[in-house]
Amino acid sequence: MKIAFDAKRAFLNKSGLGNYSRSSIKSLIQNYSEEYFLYTPRSCEGSFLDFISHQKNVHIIEPQSFLNKQIPSLWRTFEITNQLNSLGIEVYHGLSNELPRNISKFKGKKIVTVHDLIYLRFPELYPVIDRQVYDNKCKRSCMKADVVIAVSEQTKKDLIEFYRIPEQKIKVVYQSCAEVFYQEPSITELNQIKEKYKLPDEFLLSVGTIEERKNVITILKAMLLVEHIKLVIVGKKRAYFKEVNEFILKNKLSERVFILDTVETSELPAMYRLAKIFIYPSLFEGFGIPVLEAITCKTPIIASGSSSLPEAGGSSSLYIDATNHFELADLIRNLLQSPTLRTNVIEKGYEHSKKFRPEAIAKAMMKIYTE
Repeated sequence: MKIAFDAKRAFLNKSGLGNYSRSSIKSLIQNYSEEYFLYTPRSCEGSFLDFISHQKNVHIIEPQSFLNKQIPSLWRTFEITNQLNSLGIEVYHGLSNELPRNISKFKGKKIVTVHDLIYLRFPELYPVIDRQVYDNKCKRSCMKADVVIAVSEQTKKDLIEFYRIPEQKIKVVYQSCAEVFYQEPSITELNQIKEKYKLPDEFLLSVGTIEERKNVITILKAMLLVEHIKLVIVGKKRAYFKEVNEFILKNKLSERVFILDTVETSELPAMYRLAKIFIYPSLFEGFGIPVLEAITCKTPIIASGSSSLPEAGGSSSLYIDATNHFELADLIRNLLQSPTLRTNVIEKGYEHSKKFRPEAIAKAMMKIYTE
């Protein structure tokens, strides 16, 4: 079978949608010997390209003409479809919310993965133009696709509510972690990360872009109620960071809160394992990959009980009302003071993480391709 992907983010996006694309493509290649075609404006150097370069059944396809190289968005939007037909591609999978505008001309099976519709749930968090672009691309792609893959039951519900996509057209296939999270760091690697970032001996951890939706201030409010323990926040700073920083300064938390915005994905597994608790009080998530990363790394989690997060974290992890810092403080104390509770949350969380293993995701994908 000939299967093609929109692989732009697999090559060009280092996190988020990029991790999803890389993990999906790699797990399929490793488990099924089909012929794969990866469409990308360009292929950047890196471990993913190194892996692909050694696969005889994988082809990287980039724009060739001068115009398409200069304006790759036109190539992705209009030119790819003709190539799919000429190469006899049987399945085309848009891995990140979109398909080419003229994909209806494609003779094979059209599939799009939708990660979330947060721009419709929380429109105030997005510039008007961005929101309209996301909405138009995603809605049009869902309408033209033969199958819409949702990364969670929450996203499936949103597709039905906002876009009126027929339920029978939607398949829920969860996503996996980046490969690095399945490799346990050595003691030496743990010590190297601890020394490199000057991490405290004991700390809480939060990973994710520092933006309003991630709700970091609820953690900071809980910090005021839990003495001594420190907090490490890993994430890129957005406009919301100003509010976060002002709260830290006003409440004299500077010596207890460490903010890191340049941590590599390859370093995160060690950071999760060094943390006492992972905290993720996000207001809304399409899936919540940091929660899955944490339980895979055997770190106990406390997360918001809304949207898709219980799907990612499992029934034995701990959940709160996203804005209830009193509840969060109580659970932090309980986990820090009870070894039995901590062990139970870790073991059952790790067991839950196994359902998201790359080989399981690849099997579910291939079933959709071949149905």
